[in-house]
Amino acid sequence: MAEIKDPENTILMETTKGKVVIALFPDLAPGHVARIKELSREGAYDGVVFHRVIADFMAQTGDVKFGKKGGDSFNPGRAGMGGSDKPDLKAEFSATPHVRGTCSMARSQSPNSANSQFFICFTDAPWLNKQYSVWGQVIEGMDVIDQIKKGEPVADPDSIVSMKVAADA
Repeated sequence: MAEIKDPENTILMETTKGKVVIALFPDLAPGHVARIKELSREGAYDGVVFHRVIADFMAQTGDVKFGKKGGDSFNPGRAGMGGSDKPDLKAEFSATPHVRGTCSMARSQSPNSANSQFFICFTDAPWLNKQYSVWGQVIEGMDVIDQIKKGEPVADPDSIVSMKVAADA
């Protein structure tokens, strides 16, 4: 397992394909990191599907409203259209590039619309730089992310089994 230097700023994500370890960037995107940790600690991401997965681009998940298997509002046809009951976040764009393993927040056309959805880059995506809030980097398990079923939408999607802050594990 990857060496975890800061358990309070590390995410342990178990997916239907295996384990992924994500280092958080609280200095880069403090509001987004706080939201990811808050939702993880609430168990909000547990059971959430990867609803949009594009080969050679990214895997998107995090719709805790419509994308959570077993949730009250689970609706595979609407997965990707929802968020959490928390307010949207103010953009925290940075010069940190979107490279393989980058974790960044999904949003609508409005820069200040990120809420709970996020994506993990399969490959470098420089056109996203300075337009999406980067909050973390996969430090172990990109081979797992590579195995997530592709599609827009994904038929019988993979999901997050559990997502925890390492300090709580």
